[in-house]
Amino acid sequence: MQKRTYIFSILFLSLCGVVIAQEKDNIGTETVTVVKPYSPTVSDAFKIKSAPSLNDSIVLQKKKIDYSIFSVPVASTFTPAKGKASTVKKTPPPTLYNSYASVGLGNFNNALVDFYTSREFNRGEDLLDFGLTHNSSRGDLDSTPLDTDFYNTKFDASYAKKDRYMDWGASIGLQHQLYNWYGIENGAFSDDLVAAMDETQNYFNAEAKAHMQMEDSYFKKGNILLRRFWDATESAENRVVINPTLELPITEELITISAKLDYVGGTFKNASLNSTTNTGEINYSHFQAGVSPSLLILRDDLTLNLGANFVYGMDIENSDSDFYIYPAVTASYRVMEDNVIAYGGIEGQLKQNSYHDFVDENPYVSPTLAILPTDQQYEGYVGLKGQLTSNIGYNLKGSYMAENRKPLFYLNPLNTFRDDEKSYFYGNSFQVFYDDVKTLGLFGEINVDVNRNFTLGINAEFYDYDTETDNPAWNLPSIKGSLFMDYQIREQWFMGANLFYVGERDDLMAEAVLNGQPSDFPAMVVTLDGYFDANAHLGYRFNEQLSIFVKASNIANNNYQRWANFRVQGFQALAGVSYKFDF
Repeated sequence: MQKRTYIFSILFLSLCGVVIAQEKDNIGTETVTVVKPYSPTVSDAFKIKSAPSLNDSIVLQKKKIDYSIFSVPVASTFTPAKGKASTVKKTPPPTLYNSYASVGLGNFNNALVDFYTSREFNRGEDLLDFGLTHNSSRGDLDSTPLDTDFYNTKFDASYAKKDRYMDWGASIGLQHQLYNWYGIENGAFSDDLVAAMDETQNYFNAEAKAHMQMEDSYFKKGNILLRRFWDATESAENRVVINPTLELPITEELITISAKLDYVGGTFKNASLNSTTNTGEINYSHFQAGVSPSLLILRDDLTLNLGANFVYGMDIENSDSDFYIYPAVTASYRVMEDNVIAYGGIEGQLKQNSYHDFVDENPYVSPTLAILPTDQQYEGYVGLKGQLTSNIGYNLKGSYMAENRKPLFYLNPLNTFRDDEKSYFYGNSFQVFYDDVKTLGLFGEINVDVNRNFTLGINAEFYDYDTETDNPAWNLPSIKGSLFMDYQIREQWFMGANLFYVGERDDLMAEAVLNGQPSDFPAMVVTLDGYFDANAHLGYRFNEQLSIFVKASNIANNNYQRWANFRVQGFQALAGVSYKFDF
């Protein structure tokens, strides 16, 4: 034990000395430079290079085993539920009815009747339509001693047939209109003379139309119009218009050739009121034959139509004729897709005027008119249209037009030397005056679709006229404007409104002088004030078939003069009912 203790003591003291020596000694630092980088390698392990061969004398063979399943039927009442895909709820399509009827009554004994029915045959290939409209008023105005009644009744029937290669149809129309030459102020004539006046005029119209349109054929379409128009003073007019159109594809372009044959002829039994004697009738007969070739060019955003209008016009009654050439060039270019579209053109035509068209524009003309065609030499225009936003559309247009023999309306002179059967010679009817007029026009329009139930639109027109005779452009306003609105309030309620403004117009009041020329008649230019006219309607739908409505006209109760001495009715209200049904 003493020896072991001695040995352990020596070892312990030795270790302590080594530790003390390391704490005191500083061996310093050295830099080790590696001459060759470390590149470890892996030795190839020993692998068997080939499959070993078996030399066993006994090789075991696998034994074929056949398996069989013994099925035992088990009764089960479980039936899995079938899944069903969710569907989007669809809005049912509106029910379409083939007939419609509307009846309304209002103050001034105003009446409105509207009926329409349509029948399809042979799975929609044949279509037969009938329509009847009537609008009348039997109210009097305080400003005149004469009757102011009017009514307009029209009946239409049409037949159309469509198949794979051709679409054709025909229609007939009958119309009766009654108007009064009531343009006489109170106190202008004695009561006896007023009582003896026959101020009623009746217009009658009968026409037949036919159209044809073909596919996969050079002959594309054609239209025919036959019309007979006459009145209560034995004036009568015939009109025939034939208008075929051909299309000829050449390489990638399309050439369209439109032809036109237009005849108008008639008779007025009474002479012009510029004559103090009713010496004879007025006969007129005009024929036009024209052809209009055009080349359509489509290039990406550009659409260009290059054409011309060649017309041969004949005044058969006076054995006179002339040949006219008019431009027919139009173009449009998409500057910014549908946002900005620039368009323009220059076009002209020989416009065939007629007694029927003059009555449509001014029903208070006298049956003593001179009928002449209008030589519209050219109308040049440029404009921009498109979409400001997805729901705001616009259209801006500037134009300049030159016309020879433009028809203008102004009052017939007071001619107490005449004793015609009808009383239209007291300065209460209008004549047509032809003048050469150059017109500078500006047009602007904005349409807003606020949402699917509310639409709003406004437009304005400005004109400046330059006449060859230095007279005013009779009864043509320098400014016109309108505003319209439609609003589907709820599913049942709906409403709409429109407001239009017509600026000042000039007219001429004159008095005939015995054996004098019209230029010698004492005359005075009168200026008609501009006017506003506001109209609105409100309706309620009980269901898809039955609805009621209320219409208000001239809401401001402004008894303005649409034509000189012809004041309109004041505030008018009309209520009615509409019904859709299958007939």
